[in-house]
This record gives sequence, structure tokens and C-alpha cells, in this order.
Amino acid sequence: MEINAYVWAGFLLFVVAMLVIDLGLFHKKSHEVKIKEALIWSAVWISLALIFNFLIYLYLGKVKALEFLTGYLIEKSLSVDNLFVFIMVFSFFNVESKYQHKILFWGILGALVLRAIFIFAGVALINNFHWIIYLFGAFLIYTGFKMLKQKEEKFDPSKNILVRIFKFFMPVTPQIKGNKFFVRINKKLYATPLFLVLLIIEFTDLIFAVDSIPAILAISNDPFIIFTSNVFAILGLRALYFALAGITKYFRFLKYGLSAILIFVGIKMCISGFFKFPVLISLLVILGILTISVLASIINIEKKN
Repeated sequence: MEINAYVWAGFLLFVVAMLVIDLGLFHKKSHEVKIKEALIWSAVWISLALIFNFLIYLYLGKVKALEFLTGYLIEKSLSVDNLFVFIMVFSFFNVESKYQHKILFWGILGALVLRAIFIFAGVALINNFHWIIYLFGAFLIYTGFKMLKQKEEKFDPSKNILVRIFKFFMPVTPQIKGNKFFVRINKKLYATPLFLVLLIIEFTDLIFAVDSIPAILAISNDPFIIFTSNVFAILGLRALYFALAGITKYFRFLKYGLSAILIFVGIKMCISGFFKFPVLISLLVILGILTISVLASIINIEKKN
């Protein structure tokens, strides 16, 4: 099956339709997303990803299907790191639970556009300058080791350079004004703290994309596989946030698992010139690392109790 313009258009229409159904039908009114609802939506997004993966298997073959599944797993696991940032940002700005879904919706919509730009630029660079894959690999290895040594720091969004620049050009209200991003006061336009939260989330995803896009480029150089696996991972991120926000203590050792994945993928890229890991082996290694890190976190919690 050829990935032509009709296939791309069909997939993009599917994404738009799901976003419209999500926000326009099920989340039209601001409300607190309960764990049960979040788990249902997580199951929906994961099921859709697996169904899409099966369609890839039927029409594009086993290798492409494994590439999609591995890429999806990498993006999904790396995106969990975003959840901790979301929690800190919402807590810092005292954003009520009922407004968080709207912010994440628009934040993820922006992330889809940014990821698309990163993906097509990365594929084009590798296709035209293959040696760049070794730079990407070295960068991922460096990032992985840096993540291992990184200490937890107190998060202060007010120091974000993007927030400072934005406040220089536009005034911001001291309090949140319902679910509005902008309000008019005495005929003057003001941004609200909710819009600052949205800016920080977009900026954070941009930073994470610098790690995650090179990581998935180590698995596949097919733009369709890379983009679709990214899209499914990102679309399920909101539901995953609400489902896991209350149990983040069970992911204490996850950062070590993520750093190990980045190092493994980086090595894979650096040695790709003379040895290529089978996609199935890569998938099993990544699954094994994630399983060990989560189990270690759970065992650690049980020992403390």
C-alpha cells in the first residue's frame, strides 16, 4: 500500500474528527475529570492506536507495524515525563481541575503542529545528510546520562523566558478569570494566568520533542510511521495525565528507565552504520526497561509501607 496524499488526508481527518468529538461533545463544558472517565478515555486512545497498528500490519507489513508499535511505546513513555511538569505548573498557578482539560487540549493541539515540523525536518536532514544520525545518537546518549544525574529542582514558571517576554508585550491579570485565556478590562485586552500555563506547556513540549523525535528516528525513517505514532501518543496524553496524576509516587524510578531508553536508542543510532538492531529486539528491550523501572518503583513503595 502506497502512503499517498489520500492516506495522509484520511488520517488527518480522523484526528480532527476525534478532537472535535473529544472537546465539542464530551468535554464541551468545563468539569473535573474523574479517574474513571480518564481511564475510559485512556483505554479508548490506546485501543485506537492498537487498531491502527493492526491496519498497518495488514496493509504495510510486519516490519512497519513493529516500527509503529516501538515508536508509539517510546513516545508514550517519554511523554510521561511531561505529566510531572503539568502537575507542577497547575499546582503553581492554582489551576482548578475543571479547567485543566481545556488547557491540555489546546496545548496538545499546538504540540501536534510542532511535532510535525520537527519530524519532517528531522527525516529530511537524515535523508540528505546521513551523518547527522550519529549526532542525534550522541545527543541522546548525553541526554540520557544527564537525566541520570539531574536532581529535582523547585519549579518556578515565573522564571520561564517565554513568560517574561510575553509579560513584556501584554499585561496579565493577577487572578484566573474562569476558563478564559483573554479578557477585556476597561476596553484593554489582558491575558489570564491560564494562557501563561498554556504557553509553558507548549514550551515544555518543545523541549521534550528535542529528545523524543531523534529517539523515534532511530526506529524508523518513514515520516508516516513516525508522525502517526507521535500523534496517537500525544492524543492520549491528556487522559493519561488525569489517570496517573494521583499515583505519580509509583513512578519514582521511571526517570532511570527513560534515561536507559535514551542511552540505548542513542547507541543504536551511533552504531547503525555497521550494525542494525532488529525492530523486534528494540521493542523488547524498551518494554523490559519500562517494566523493570515501574516494578522497582512499586516494590520501593511497598517496602516503605
